Amino acid sequence: MTPTAIQIGGAILFAIAVVHTFSAKFFERLAHAQPAHAGVWHLLGEVEAVFGFWAMVLIVYLALAAGGAPALEYLESRNFTEPMFVFVIMVIAASRPILRLSLACVNWTARRVPLPAPMATYFVALSLIPLLGSFITEPAAMTLAALMLRDGYYANGLSNRLKYATIGVLFVNVSIGGTLTPYAAPPVLMVASTWGWDLAFMLTHLGWRSALAVIVNALGVTLLFRHELRNLTVSTEPAGPPVPKPLLAVHVAFLAGVVVFAHHPVVFMGLFLFFLGVAHAYADHQDRLMLREGLMVAFFLAGLVVLGGQQQWWLQALLEDMSPTAVYYGATALTAITDNAALTYLGSLVQGLTDEFKYSLVAGAVTGGGLTVIANAPNPAGYSILKRNFEHEEISPLGLFAAALIPTLVAIAAFRFV
Repeated sequence: MTPTAIQIGGAILFAIAVVHTFSAKFFERLAHAQPAHAGVWHLLGEVEAVFGFWAMVLIVYLALAAGGAPALEYLESRNFTEPMFVFVIMVIAASRPILRLSLACVNWTARRVPLPAPMATYFVALSLIPLLGSFITEPAAMTLAALMLRDGYYANGLSNRLKYATIGVLFVNVSIGGTLTPYAAPPVLMVASTWGWDLAFMLTHLGWRSALAVIVNALGVTLLFRHELRNLTVSTEPAGPPVPKPLLAVHVAFLAGVVVFAHHPVVFMGLFLFFLGVAHAYADHQDRLMLREGLMVAFFLAGLVVLGGQQQWWLQALLEDMSPTAVYYGATALTAITDNAALTYLGSLVQGLTDEFKYSLVAGAVTGGGLTVIANAPNPAGYSILKRNFEHEEISPLGLFAAALIPTLVAIAAFRFV
């Protein structure tokens, strides 16, 4: 097909946004060099704000090129359910009652792992929680794991190598760990109904391979940094008074309700407003709710939805010309520069695909989900939680890519050669 001027402009703006995510340090330097406009430069240096900013530029471009009505029509045609859901699930999953329950489960499991306590807890946080993402959704798993790692490990002054190795494994494991079920990982969710992929199919084709790769990745990084981890003093007991069991049950009910109605924003937003009321009523049993962080992540994802809608013309043409083997590696590579759910959604629009092609597309999309912050929807949540523990409160895109490379190769081995 011959792209229109608007489609070409959308692709150019998308490419600029991708480059912008790798250039955050440049804007931070501008903030120090030009203090009069430091606020604007700091905003442009926030990775979570990048795609939202360029999405705004795209809408202005559409309005100038085609008129205000078509621009508004395009904006209203986008589906913002996923950004809204990630915001809600991130806030609820980060509440003190849910964190206390998750920490108790991690501690119970870690005591049964034949490793020193700091190593066992670290291993469980990087393996069990990502796999739980298949049931509580990937954004919730990312939030829980990132908060536990931040408070239990990053806060103890980890070496720079271990910081990056940890986030690399975390991002890859969350991306592949949500494939045990057909509803928790966004790239699977986009195609499961269309292609008839049920729980049995997921477990026998993708799930067991994902679980194998998750365990190998978590165990590998744990043993590689065993000397540093063994010497850490990690507090596994929660601080402060216990949360009353009835309140804990109410929070679990809120979390379960949001997960069950993940595709119905009218329901889960109503539950969220009710949750805010309960959290305010029992403020003594709450930490600060992660509203700002959740909103920034939602802004990032919403921008990706707006910009991604103009990329179908070249992504679909690219996928249609690939063999199943090529599409696996192509999807792994393309995921690094676009959301993996967008790739699988475009694949679901193509008619006459073979079963091997379908498997390769989805497996490749989740395999590459840890290489960059934009590759998988939950990644911005983990980035937002952990970034303040890195130098200059910024996670290097190249550092993340390098750290995620070996775990990604493990996932490739599991999906292609096992």
